[in-house]
Amino acid sequence: MALEYRWAEGRYDRLAGLAADLVGRKVSVIATGGGPRSALAAKAATTIIPIVFTVGVDPTRIGLVASFNRPEGNATGVTMFTTVLTAKRLELLRELVPGLKVIAFLVNPDNPNAEPQIRELEVAARALGQSLRVVKAGAQGDIDAAFSDAVKHRAGALIVSADPFLTGQRARLVALAAQHAIPTIYQWREFAEIGGLISYGSSLDDAYRQAGAYTGRILKGAKPSELPVLQPTRFDLVVNVKTAKALGITIPKIVLLRADRVIE
Repeated sequence: MALEYRWAEGRYDRLAGLAADLVGRKVSVIATGGGPRSALAAKAATTIIPIVFTVGVDPTRIGLVASFNRPEGNATGVTMFTTVLTAKRLELLRELVPGLKVIAFLVNPDNPNAEPQIRELEVAARALGQSLRVVKAGAQGDIDAAFSDAVKHRAGALIVSADPFLTGQRARLVALAAQHAIPTIYQWREFAEIGGLISYGSSLDDAYRQAGAYTGRILKGAKPSELPVLQPTRFDLVVNVKTAKALGITIPKIVLLRADRVIE
């Protein structure tokens, strides 16, 4: 088996060309990562070659599949439901830092999930009487400005949205959160493991392992239309106590008891 890798380097405008190149090479199956834009580019490039996607949104809403149990067409895969957990991250952050007047929400404006995530979080914030400030970063040069905007509007904490570009910038985001002393919650445990305060979400490792298994089954003859879209069965809560101490935050015992991992 030969593997053909294509990397867009965070540039969504390159995806269509990369997908077309793979189709031109008549590959047996296309596995996509990095969110819905990659999957949609592959879907637009071929209706014949099987596609196995890994996304953080409802794939039926964006037209990747007809339904979870019966995908139909040439695509199936794994959804991590990162978007629908945004409101839960807001609640966790408020537990950690009571009395927050303003919470900032960092999004990548180039991500098609950005607006749905913003709307969902705004609804949740209004229900809690929480003031929300949306800050945006779609390129490396925007990140410092986004943090400066959050600080300028006196945000007492930050939520980092689920986005491939922001995930790729996790070391910088964690460092800036420490520099500005902003308690921050992330979607992946990989952030908390390198010094982020807290993370809550499904497992990247599990999702890509499942996608790999589906890719193998398709190579052995299975049809995407007969493989239901997989969904996460557990969500990990990771708390970094060392970072909390540096920020002067005492983690509530109830949060520590719920945590799947506590980093000392």
